[in-house]
Amino acid sequence: MSAIILFSVIQEAPKNILGGELQACCFEPKTGFYRDGFCKTGQEDYGTHVVCAIMTEQFLEFTKTKGNDLSTPKPEWGFPGLKPGDKWCLCIRRWVEAEKAGKAPRVSLEATHEKALEYTSLEVLKAYKVETQA
Repeated sequence: MSAIILFSVIQEAPKNILGGELQACCFEPKTGFYRDGFCKTGQEDYGTHVVCAIMTEQFLEFTKTKGNDLSTPKPEWGFPGLKPGDKWCLCIRRWVEAEKAGKAPRVSLEATHEKALEYTSLEVLKAYKVETQA
């Protein structure tokens, strides 16, 4: 008699930059590369959308000047357009660029993926800390 062995793949829950379980960033509008409300990333996420940030007018104008207009709705993509106060999973490179220009938005540390630490330090991110509410 042959034995059937079942393997289950146990995926570890994504971690945030504080070392805890990644918390939700926002469900309204639904954010994240996977549009599941979390700033998770994977190999197909070339932009590395890992920073849960609170949009500001200053940042929205900054990113628009860089060719990424996040404030204009694009219904054909299911994108409502963002306004100040909205939470959104940003590309880490754009956030770092905005931080260097003095225009970075505040960050939810608990909802920012640990991958962000490959691009900037925890100390820098902590300087932009906000409290999390999904």
